[in-house]
Amino acid sequence: MKKASPTRSSRLAKKLRRIRLELKLSQNEILDSLGFGEHLFRSNISQYERGHRVPSPLVLLEYARLANVDLAVLIDDDLDLPEDIPSPKKSEGIRRLSKSRKKH
Repeated sequence: MKKASPTRSSRLAKKLRRIRLELKLSQNEILDSLGFGEHLFRSNISQYERGHRVPSPLVLLEYARLANVDLAVLIDDDLDLPEDIPSPKKSEGIRRLSKSRKKH
């Protein structure tokens, strides 16, 4: 089995999909909400959500703005999205317990 790239977040795709679903937007609608309806396609969103493609930093920044979270929340696998999307106040994410820190 191929190892994940150390430069790619393993949880990013799930976070992007959750943001879109929590906002109750279709893939086409999120393109417009992000401000990229004229530049990207629905297939781009699909590829981001399946982890087949990594969005540009500018696209990630717009996702973070829609969700009202720090950009780090999207790209840091040790941070979870807040319960409410969009977050009522700008969220710095929820720190996950690493496998080595979890109590048995």
